[in-house]
Amino acid sequence: MTLDLARLRARHGDKEGSALLAAMVAEFPGQLGVISAFGIESAVLLDLVASIDRRLPVIFLDTDQLFDETHSYRAELVSYLGLTDVRHIRPSPEALRQADELWRLDADRCCTLRKVVPLHQAVDGFAALVDGRKRFQGAGRAALQTIEQGDKNIFKISPLAGWTEQQVTDSFARRGLPPHPLAARGYRSVGCWPCSRPTACGEGPRCGRWAGSAKTECGIHLPGELVAAAQ
Repeated sequence: MTLDLARLRARHGDKEGSALLAAMVAEFPGQLGVISAFGIESAVLLDLVASIDRRLPVIFLDTDQLFDETHSYRAELVSYLGLTDVRHIRPSPEALRQADELWRLDADRCCTLRKVVPLHQAVDGFAALVDGRKRFQGAGRAALQTIEQGDKNIFKISPLAGWTEQQVTDSFARRGLPPHPLAARGYRSVGCWPCSRPTACGEGPRCGRWAGSAKTECGIHLPGELVAAAQ
């Protein structure tokens, strides 16, 4: 039977965390991937992945503007968790040429060239993609469902959607997970270095991303972005 969103939610809509991830591994054998930025909270999701199947493909989008600390953290987590299929995805040289300094003038276009287009090319063959988004991160994520339908008819699975920030903190402590080096410097969310800053007291967890603008997402999770990237 071909799965559609309603059937998938009927079967697994009451699950979260490792239970949901394990169910998706069973539903999509050989067609399930994980998207990770190896950011501040990424270790929690990747720890769940490693506890179920270290061989699951993990897509890492290297925009050519990431912090050096993110690259070192990726290497540390991959070794610590024993992940065996981390796919290092980069924009084409032509895209990087077009995107040079574009973050100053058009952040949306910069994200499209550096992240959305490379992801569009990297997800062929996947039926479902797992991500680490959570409702407490706010903005467009506040109504996030654990199972959604994304572009290219790919299911989007968010096992941690309903987790609180305290649950994430507790998981780091309980599992002994190494923190991102920038967490100690006040960063609660990191992406490209020009568009990330530490958050101030009282700010939301993603207020340090594209600060001073209305932008809240890079685009890879927005409806229609992957389709537009192919055009």
